[in-house]
Amino acid sequence: MAVNKTDAYEKKKYNDFGLGEKATSGHYRVINKDGTFNIKKNNVPLLEKINFFHALVSMSWSKFLLLVLATYFCVNLLFASIYILIGIENLTGIYGTSTLEQFIEAFFFSAQTITTLGYGQVAPTGILANIVAATESMLGLLGFALATGMVYGRFSKPAAKLKYSKSAVIAPYKDINGFMFRVVNPHGNQLLELEATVALSMLRENSNLRNFFPLELERSQVVFLPAAWTIVHPITETSPFYRLSKEELMIKDAEIIVTLKAFDDTFSQSVYSRTSYKYSEIEWGAKFTYLITHEGGKISIDVSGIDNTEAAQLNHY
Repeated sequence: MAVNKTDAYEKKKYNDFGLGEKATSGHYRVINKDGTFNIKKNNVPLLEKINFFHALVSMSWSKFLLLVLATYFCVNLLFASIYILIGIENLTGIYGTSTLEQFIEAFFFSAQTITTLGYGQVAPTGILANIVAATESMLGLLGFALATGMVYGRFSKPAAKLKYSKSAVIAPYKDINGFMFRVVNPHGNQLLELEATVALSMLRENSNLRNFFPLELERSQVVFLPAAWTIVHPITETSPFYRLSKEELMIKDAEIIVTLKAFDDTFSQSVYSRTSYKYSEIEWGAKFTYLITHEGGKISIDVSGIDNTEAAQLNHY
């Protein structure tokens, strides 16, 4: 009969990782696989919720470029409409006869003005048209300066883009078993002084409240990460995993929360990475296959095989 070690382990100090026992009650994921928190904030005042810089820097490149293009197009539509409203006769060099042709020429004049390019074919006449053109050119300078700063901010933003194994494993470790997952840095930058923190989140007995148990690791720190790192938690008698079965982890809605901290020598800053493994993402009786080979006097790492496992006989307690 499986012995429940949760009550005994609760006597020790545990860390809720700032997530709270009640706030994370229930059956769901706290941290997504990509490291983002699975948390939604409601009833936040609009002015307090808006954070343009964070949104522009953190959104995907495709969304960012689409937003820049859409803003550029809409601004030119707006100013083209203003030129039409104040009178197309206030723009010299307009040859279109229909309203649509005149609007298209005003649109491209706006595009030239907002970039301060100006080919000289179309020019504003009259005080009102010149005021609009001067205003647009000033907004264009400010807008492109802002867009350039956002692009630089996105490129210069430090991030530890580590690749984690899709699944963790319960594998034989020495004369016991261990909980393991694998991480590799697929990029050319060098990460130094890596430090891993791993915690197990489980529901309490007959309760929707959660406990968070820090997991002791075989090695919680490494100086470099030029190859893959298999992070191991030995399942000893003091481990919250001890004698817990796969079914018990499912009932307790177990989630393993992973945080990695490193120093990126490219940016000379500390970077962080997060992920998590739910009970359904743990392979029992499996171990990771070896990734390292030797080619031409160099160590070769098959990053595509980070998820590869093979069957392994677990040790019995």
